[in-house]
Amino acid sequence: MITLAAIIERFEQEYLSQYGASSLPSHARALGAMKRCRTQLAPRMLAHCGACGEQRVVPHSCGHRNCPHCQHHESQAWIQSQLRRQVPASYFMLTFTVPAELRELAWQNQRWFYAKLFDCAWETVNTFSRNDKKLQGSAGAVAVLHTHSRRLDYHPHVHLVMPAAALGEGRKLWRVKCNKGSDKPYLFNHTALAKVFRAKLLAAIKQEGLALPQHLPEEWVVDCKCVGSGGPALVYLGRYLYRGVIQEKDILRCEDGQVSFRYRNAKTGKIEVRSLSGAAFLWLLLQHVLPKGFRRARNFGFLHPNSKRLIALLQLVLKIAPSPLQAWVKPRPALRCLCCGEAMQIVRRRMAAPTLGRAPHETFAGVAML
Repeated sequence: MITLAAIIERFEQEYLSQYGASSLPSHARALGAMKRCRTQLAPRMLAHCGACGEQRVVPHSCGHRNCPHCQHHESQAWIQSQLRRQVPASYFMLTFTVPAELRELAWQNQRWFYAKLFDCAWETVNTFSRNDKKLQGSAGAVAVLHTHSRRLDYHPHVHLVMPAAALGEGRKLWRVKCNKGSDKPYLFNHTALAKVFRAKLLAAIKQEGLALPQHLPEEWVVDCKCVGSGGPALVYLGRYLYRGVIQEKDILRCEDGQVSFRYRNAKTGKIEVRSLSGAAFLWLLLQHVLPKGFRRARNFGFLHPNSKRLIALLQLVLKIAPSPLQAWVKPRPALRCLCCGEAMQIVRRRMAAPTLGRAPHETFAGVAML
């Protein structure tokens, strides 16, 4: 399998010469972290087996949220946390996208623009929930920011997974929107959602004093579809939350200065292959690195972490159990002793990496990382 560390080692200088002027400090940190992840350049940690006394030195993983190797356990923990807050209602996934004409403005003002994407999307659905005849209350939603298309092009958009339910403001009445007798579950009109979202985001841009492009389309795209109990949708979003925008198994070739990767075409559903230079491939990945400290996932309304007691009360009163999908969320695997098979304890961390030995991009196979 072609590793991302090996591609970075091979094309880093070419990338810096072509894209260094557009590169941000966050890109440099991500590049350095992924290049060292689980290689000879990574810091080491010392593990000790209490059963047989064996000691073992293993490399640290980088822990960067764009690294395809790292934070698998954190991703599972996030999914588990969201599944615990499920409520008895039909769930919908709403996708708020911005037109291509605004992508340059988004790129130049990433931290502010991404935050406003969250705010405007949530304000839109919450306004619709309050005005809906069946709901008449505050909504709840789990929102996740994506900046990439399936081809890995820059395409910022926000996914909201929300139940068709609301909590009344005054008497705290719990209301659920049912679609009895209808073949197609319905929450809100997607065209109306797009109009309100467009107005809110453009007003925020003008208030910030940013210059709008001359030609903006009147019609924006907001997708709203039913996703059943919501569990599979949350699992889908959680898988792409911490582990970067590409898996190494999808990198097919790295030869003649070109990198080829596969992706699924959103329109046809077929697997396609995209090839581009090594430097352009690295730029394609790094432009999806978020500003330092920016949260990719957020919870709103009655699904906010502050409402855990409310969710627990709802589940108790309505006699529902947490989603069975939680069964596959496993604890972090232990580092096992090669001699006796018992779990080992980490007794020392962040030991300096040696300067001699294997090539920088050679990885340590079969080692459980922390």
